[in-house]
Amino acid sequence: MRLITTFTILLLSFAILPGVSRAADLPEPAIPGLRYYYPPEKVEHRVIEADVCVYGGTSGGVVAAIQAQRMGKKAVLLEFGKHVGGLTTGGLSHTDGGGASVCGGIAREFYSKAGQSHFKPSDAEKLYLDMLKDANVDVYYLAQLDKVNKDGGRITSIVMENGLEVKAKQFVDCTYEGDLMARAGVSFTYGREANSQYDETYDGIRKLGTGGHNWPAKVDPYIKPGDPSSGLLPRVVADAGTPGEGDKAIQAFCFRMRLVKGDDKLPFPKPNVYDERQYELLARLFESGANPRPGWSIDTNNHHLFGGAYFIDFVGGNYGWPDGDWKTREQIFQDHANYQIGVMYFLTHSPRIPQEWRDKFNQYGLPSDEYQGTGGWTHQLYIREGRRMVGDYVMTQHNCQSTVVPDDSIGLASYNMDSHHCQMGVVDGHVANEGNVEIGVRPYRVAYRAITPKRGECTNLLVPMALSSTHIAFGSIRMEPVFMILSQSAATASCFAIDDSVDVQAVDYSKLRERLIADKQIIDYTGPVARAGGGPGTLDAKKLPGVVVDNSDARLTGDWVEGAVTSPRVGPTYHHDDNKAKGEKTATYTAKLKPGRYEVRVAYPVNPNRATNVPVTVRYDGGERTVLLNERQAPKIDGAFASLGVFAFGGDATVVISNKDTDGYVIVDAVQFLPAE
Repeated sequence: MRLITTFTILLLSFAILPGVSRAADLPEPAIPGLRYYYPPEKVEHRVIEADVCVYGGTSGGVVAAIQAQRMGKKAVLLEFGKHVGGLTTGGLSHTDGGGASVCGGIAREFYSKAGQSHFKPSDAEKLYLDMLKDANVDVYYLAQLDKVNKDGGRITSIVMENGLEVKAKQFVDCTYEGDLMARAGVSFTYGREANSQYDETYDGIRKLGTGGHNWPAKVDPYIKPGDPSSGLLPRVVADAGTPGEGDKAIQAFCFRMRLVKGDDKLPFPKPNVYDERQYELLARLFESGANPRPGWSIDTNNHHLFGGAYFIDFVGGNYGWPDGDWKTREQIFQDHANYQIGVMYFLTHSPRIPQEWRDKFNQYGLPSDEYQGTGGWTHQLYIREGRRMVGDYVMTQHNCQSTVVPDDSIGLASYNMDSHHCQMGVVDGHVANEGNVEIGVRPYRVAYRAITPKRGECTNLLVPMALSSTHIAFGSIRMEPVFMILSQSAATASCFAIDDSVDVQAVDYSKLRERLIADKQIIDYTGPVARAGGGPGTLDAKKLPGVVVDNSDARLTGDWVEGAVTSPRVGPTYHHDDNKAKGEKTATYTAKLKPGRYEVRVAYPVNPNRATNVPVTVRYDGGERTVLLNERQAPKIDGAFASLGVFAFGGDATVVISNKDTDGYVIVDAVQFLPAE
């Protein structure tokens, strides 16, 4: 097949590769036309050559190929399936972390035209295709990687299952899973590291039943309610592991389905495999009387029913994905599709769902003007987490919280340290979720070394998406705008490696930085600091006067939830009681003081959902006093602290914050003891 010098889209080709083949080896699609893997019927060896080969037609892959072409290099883009753009064209109609203060370059070009929210998948894909055409990038679809040829530490070519071989000087892996990286012999991991491995606090297994998006009611997890001997319902595990330890669980996947109302909507189909046992927990949630709190929209996510306790995330169903072969992933893909399409069918058809709710859910359907080859259902599974490279530099929680700042920034990340549920287990005879993390961050630098393999493993490959990071750091980095940012930077570095005849590990960073800035990439944050109520953002306890005890050093009783959404706050996080279990939770702050009089101040970030009557008890020399704190009122001291008064302490000071009889969310952040005149 002759390579055309102007823009071409080579489907390799549907006359030879009709889509679904070797059907006996693959599961039936959940609905007609919906597949992850389209194996070739024939193998036809042919060779093309390029300067930069980008494997993975995701949003990052599109940007990487465009950048290389703009820098005067011949780039080719290889896409596993039939569409470019990954999740951005496969269901994600709005973006997190893509604001103009943190996102520049080609990503900013895209969002300035597509918009940051409410864009249509087909419009986003057309825009990507137009950008590829303008850059004269050749795109090859149905390019499933078969093998990688290397000469020492350099990749010489990669070969697809259909026989296409691409020889190139530099390679960029822009898959969500790091497929090229792994085939090239580069070290990787997946799952969660133990907290101790990198001295983190949010990485490993979490305490079962804590964190956000947990169950609003006590739901029995057993097949026969009340009978543990009957076994557990699907995907509920008997042993969730030890908090803080590592495992191979990954955060749940789903399809970001597009839901619409109106006469032209398509009804939810019944999937090929419809197993009502998968929805028993959902039925029991409705029967518990809990408020479903539906928030369906054109871009519906897991938290849009029952606050994310149980909806479209197929928790526990994806563990084989990161390192699975194509057939294994096809089965997992169909399992997810059957489950989630079945969720929507169950909600709109099952008599276990109250009629009033069925009527409300039936107001929605699938779009008739999107995903027409798959009946209105998106072709893209949301791969929230796959393999992660292990390089010489690993991005960790410490980078996210800016306590470690790399000096070779190639872009910014700015989204929460975030993880969806990783598993479901049992606490006191009731089902509970595990794995959710939502910890806010300020925009922070991502290191060039984090996309660079170890020199001894590969010297002409960059990995901007399955980059070297821990589970929890990746949970922040994994946003589509960031993938585009890092992929543009990777392509730029690849071009310099060619120009200077050096390994990617030896690219001149000062030269790279200069070009990134010239291309309007944002690699240092100079934008506004996140603020609330006109006060500061995050306060450093070590820089405040007096003695400050942060929430991380308080003794907590009961299941408090760690948060970092609002500010001003002291330190990176605060805790809240989730507005539950009133009277069962306390936070005790203790300090050793020189005898004397001290003003006691309490920090909390204000919000309208806070309690107005939080009991705060100060135990001082000779007595104790309880003050009711209104956390809906902005603190008067620097917008961060409220004063409880002046107290005399003989050396030991104790402040106890309780959620007893409170009328809203109780926040516990920091307590300050300030010497009084």
